[in-house]
Amino acid sequence: MISEPRLRKPDWLKVKIGQGNNFSALSQNIHQKKLHTICESGKCPNKDECWGAGTATIMILGNICTRSCQFCNVDTGKPDEVDIFEPIRVAQSVKEMGAKHIVITSVDRDDLIDGGVGIWAATVRAIRRMVPDITLETLIPDFKGNTDLLDHIVEVNPEVVSHNLETVSRLSREVRVQAQFDRSLKVLKYLKENGINRTKTGVMLGLGETMEEVIELMDQAREAQVDILTLGQYLQPTNKHLKVQEYVSLEKFEELRLIGLSKGFRHVESAPLVRSSYHAEKHIH
Repeated sequence: MISEPRLRKPDWLKVKIGQGNNFSALSQNIHQKKLHTICESGKCPNKDECWGAGTATIMILGNICTRSCQFCNVDTGKPDEVDIFEPIRVAQSVKEMGAKHIVITSVDRDDLIDGGVGIWAATVRAIRRMVPDITLETLIPDFKGNTDLLDHIVEVNPEVVSHNLETVSRLSREVRVQAQFDRSLKVLKYLKENGINRTKTGVMLGLGETMEEVIELMDQAREAQVDILTLGQYLQPTNKHLKVQEYVSLEKFEELRLIGLSKGFRHVESAPLVRSSYHAEKHIH
């Protein structure tokens, strides 16, 4: 059986390598504190740009996920034990970065009774104690839709709470094996209805979705009262992951940005290299 040839990556999608003045200091800070970042674990194409500007997305609760999403480069398996001192190390790292805004994310920890939300809340509180003037975005798992667990996120009240839909409804089961599209929408709606000021979701394009399906997703997200939408090009991390079905044109990304704004999103970030945390500081204002 002959395998289908891979699509050739367009020239305009290739990432420029350049580390910038802050890269080494931030890298040393993170590694000395024994922290993880989605920038590294997820092979983010914007790592050099963001780290060079002195910003990173810190990933808590370890580096091994209990889920096996077919787009994600983070390792799947049995996670290590929870490190109760991690929130303090994260807060110290954030303070040393001198950042005005920080994004925290995590692996899924379905092995834990609380889904890891206790460490989530402790991390936000520790950062706020050490860096009281900072603004926070938390890119959270779905916690299996458990509203008692989501209430812990609501209680610490980050300025932005993000949970990614990742793809359109039709492709969701294939792309996010253990997740549920409708459950993610309910999570986003619950957060907004219970006091989170800004909610946000991210979507990958190029997995085989149609334009009509992306527009339908926008309507579904707006019905869930989502404020901020990010749209980026899916890039296959390894041969074991889903193949790219289409490299979406710059023109289509811009068209979708304008459609999103017309539907009432406060902010739409739409371009090939956009990821859910890309330029996250802009989404506060």
